[in-house]
Amino acid sequence: MAELSTTSGIPTATIKFYLREGLLPAGVRTGPTQAQYDESHLQRLRLIRALLDVGELSVTAARGVIASIDSDDPLLHTFDLAQQSVSQVLDPAEVGDDALDQIDAVLDGWRVSPGNPGRIAAARVLKVFGELGEPAMRGWHARYAEAALLVAAADLDEIDARDDREAKAQMVVVGTVLGDALFSGLRRAAQEHISSERYPAPSPTTAGHSKE
Repeated sequence: MAELSTTSGIPTATIKFYLREGLLPAGVRTGPTQAQYDESHLQRLRLIRALLDVGELSVTAARGVIASIDSDDPLLHTFDLAQQSVSQVLDPAEVGDDALDQIDAVLDGWRVSPGNPGRIAAARVLKVFGELGEPAMRGWHARYAEAALLVAAADLDEIDARDDREAKAQMVVVGTVLGDALFSGLRRAAQEHISSERYPAPSPTTAGHSKE
């Protein structure tokens, strides 16, 4: 374990915690107080840190999605578990039928279950927009939906490129959990890019010029 700690850069106490919590599989026993760990343990440690640190999952949620990776569950089940793990639990009744109807109009033709956390979360956003007195902005919502389909297709293409079920399941989890953080970061970078093109800052010469 000391070698695994050195290689991974993760303290031994933290690795022991991951073992106790069922996040990391036990090593092969080589003595009463010793066990052997291999590359698979190192890779699993990297996954755990990604889920906890970047994805900001709870230990319980991380344990659930890791268990799904190691299982024979259908990929759709792993997808559902990964989505639930990164989504806030919302009550559709509190969101309201009007907002749900609005988002269903945006998602017209999509195969989305009523309990999909993204559907409910998006409906809540529309509800908040309405409470702020903002217009419906159907064009804006529709363009977001188009972008979401492109991103979802990219997610599935990456999953399909994996060879076996475990690799596909891990990509489902990583893509779902870390994909949110990636897309959020890229969106902010893109906003700066587009805004700088549409609203260019005045050049130093223009900024310093004043009318006589």
